[in-house]
Amino acid sequence: MNPSFFRTTTEQGVASVVMNRPEKVNALDQQAWTEMKEVFDRLSEDPACRVVVLSGEGKHFCAGIDLAFLMQAGQQTQHDCEGRRREALRNMVLNLQAAINAIDQCKKPVIAMVHGACVGAGVDIVTACDMRYSTADAFFQVKEIDMGMVADVGTLQRLPRLIADGIARELCYTGRKMPGSEAEKYGLVNAAYSTTVELKTRVEEVARNISAKSPLSIRGTKEMLQYGRDHSIEDGLRYIATWNAAMLLSEDLAKAVQAAMTKSGQPEFRD
Repeated sequence: MNPSFFRTTTEQGVASVVMNRPEKVNALDQQAWTEMKEVFDRLSEDPACRVVVLSGEGKHFCAGIDLAFLMQAGQQTQHDCEGRRREALRNMVLNLQAAINAIDQCKKPVIAMVHGACVGAGVDIVTACDMRYSTADAFFQVKEIDMGMVADVGTLQRLPRLIADGIARELCYTGRKMPGSEAEKYGLVNAAYSTTVELKTRVEEVARNISAKSPLSIRGTKEMLQYGRDHSIEDGLRYIATWNAAMLLSEDLAKAVQAAMTKSGQPEFRD
């Protein structure tokens, strides 16, 4: 196998995941899609990981799916039976969706740190993250419409939940580039910074803040936010009641209460 598409390191609870194919603008080939699911499934269960920061090596965050892989994958679905050919194509799309879903379903918060281009599948990736920060001159583009296809691995489902429906539709129908400064205005990114240095400093600050919290509470909070996104308020309230009936009385709660009562500062929680 070629060198890993993703470079991963974990330090003090913060996992850094870097797309590492800068010579191809971090375009996602077959290896990238396979590794993406493996990496985020592993970090989801890794006790040493409390929060994930996702970024791209080189001048751009991600140029989207590798077109050579896309054409090759389409050819691999050839079959003399049309029904089986269509089933194989559907399964291919579902496998790509599973890689993006692994980010969304990761039990740890995932922060996207975007610079340069975030195009096509890059938008699928960042919309599956918990938070997004960018440089002001970065840009986001739903490129699939210009390729004569319908985006099929998550953007059309997640983007309208993050920004105003009309703006999401404009981006998806026109394929125009939305700069980071505008993405901040519409809430696609939490904040847009003038330099990559400022961006990195802020994201590291947020990640360290999260990593210092109770891991049990962070996991529960993400679980509730994801569940609430997809269910009614009443369903969400019933779920958190059951969750806390099981999880509330933890050593993390005892440590936090003791620290607050004694004013002894930030407590340290085990992985």
